[in-house]
Amino acid sequence: MSRFCPYYPRPVSDKTPAWRMFFSKRRSWLDGLYERSYHMKMGEVHFPGVDLYMVNDPALVREVMDNADRFPKHEMLGEALRPLLGDSIFTTNGEVWQRQRDLMDPSFEAARVKLVFGRMRDAAQAMVERLRQVPEGAVYDLEVEMTHVAADIILRTILSKSLDSEGARLIFDAFARYQDMAPRLMLPAFFGLRWLRPWWQIRRSRRAAEDIRKLIVQLIRPRYDAYQTALASGNTEGVETGGDILATLLRVRNAETGQGFTFDELVDQVAMLFLAGHETSASALSWSLHLLANAPDVQERLHQESLDKLGAVGTDPSGLKDLELSRNVFRESLRLFPPVGFLVRASETGCPLGDKTVKPGGSVMISPWLIQRHRQFWARPDEFDPDRYTHTEDTTPMTTRESLRKAYLPFGMGPRVCIGAAFALQEATLILSTLARHFRFEPVPGHRPEPVGRLTLRAENGIPLKVFARDR
Repeated sequence: MSRFCPYYPRPVSDKTPAWRMFFSKRRSWLDGLYERSYHMKMGEVHFPGVDLYMVNDPALVREVMDNADRFPKHEMLGEALRPLLGDSIFTTNGEVWQRQRDLMDPSFEAARVKLVFGRMRDAAQAMVERLRQVPEGAVYDLEVEMTHVAADIILRTILSKSLDSEGARLIFDAFARYQDMAPRLMLPAFFGLRWLRPWWQIRRSRRAAEDIRKLIVQLIRPRYDAYQTALASGNTEGVETGGDILATLLRVRNAETGQGFTFDELVDQVAMLFLAGHETSASALSWSLHLLANAPDVQERLHQESLDKLGAVGTDPSGLKDLELSRNVFRESLRLFPPVGFLVRASETGCPLGDKTVKPGGSVMISPWLIQRHRQFWARPDEFDPDRYTHTEDTTPMTTRESLRKAYLPFGMGPRVCIGAAFALQEATLILSTLARHFRFEPVPGHRPEPVGRLTLRAENGIPLKVFARDR
């Protein structure tokens, strides 16, 4: 198998001075990393406004992620995401989060994820038809298409709606504007300069969030009102019995209080599912295609696997388990380019952690980007190798099985692990196998995607690829 090491921002040799980080990290969180970041178990840096502790050691990562009460989501993250996601399970903590999570869980049980598989398959077929319109060998930005199909899947499975190209472009552009503003609005807080955040950038960011939330409100309001009317009349039989996720969210009730979601809460949760669900999947799928285009031997093997096994899947998603290479390509993409590269927790009271003492209110940073490329936890950490998940003993210093258990967390870890992990794996396996069956992708000579870490990990200059239809 050919060995491909995708480009990533090379770390500087020495620790970046705090004043320089103020300017460098305005573009991307990756820009402030230095070489020791990929070797250390734990480090700390103190800014005027934040005491930051970077944790890479697997045992300490587990301690932080397993104890959400001691290390809740950081309010800084809440400030950045609340205009977009409201008070959803992505931004809340404590009892509020637990109540919301209990109401959300039934929508993502294994049976429910299987139930929406047909909708995923329809979205995948629509993707194929769109790509068949691309002229043979033409250059096409696959980030835009992966955003379209991921958003289409989320809309079909949550709201029973499909997404046209105009709507997909609106969402892509609005979220890109919001992402571009996020580091610029968050970084001044690191230096105690919240007042420095330009009002016009705050306004632009909030306008982008409003554009997306308006679409969601328009889709939810009629169904919410109809269900509440039926509920008030005491006759909900035949109302919201459809197979989408919104139907479950409308019907679910707290076991103790009998209360469900209010309209505002429902909008927040659907906004979280829609944005966190489609954006993270679009990021990972885009990087997957970049990797495949630069590893043609893997791409050909994936094409053969899809010819042999994808047709047998039919309407039963259990058949996806046989698409092993497709699943492993996605797992490796998540390792090299985790959609959420940095997770921030706050230390409620201060505590010893490893050989450090975390100050009360200190910010504890867990970085899937660093941990999944750590030089002590992975063999050939910067290399694209989907076969590492089947040849699990052929690595040092850890076996891949150990690395997966201790140093692999693209969906987070602990009680706040991503609620849609199984959904995302099912979706990605289907999409990658479908693409490999019908198309071949080649890199564009001279183009190198530039990873930038903002709210999610995207290519600053896009991921254009040459597209060739295999069955034209």
